Amino acid sequence: MKTYHFPVVVEIDEDGVYIVSCPMFKGCHAAGKTIDEALVDLREVIEMCLEEQSAENINQFIGVREMEVTLPVSA
Repeated sequence: MKTYHFPVVVEIDEDGVYIVSCPMFKGCHAAGKTIDEALVDLREVIEMCLEEQSAENINQFIGVREMEVTLPVSA
């Protein structure tokens, strides 16, 4: 067995649903009513991604940055 460590992004939508994503794989997302539920589902998605693609050929995670965007206020 080999253990991998992947970055995970956690968000919550307007309905209170947790959305989790792994940026190492395209389209690697899951959702749940709790973070733990979403993470369980994401683990399954990551496992499926690894079955289709070897761990040596996945995207390289660089990091997360924050960007400021200013919009005009409508009257």
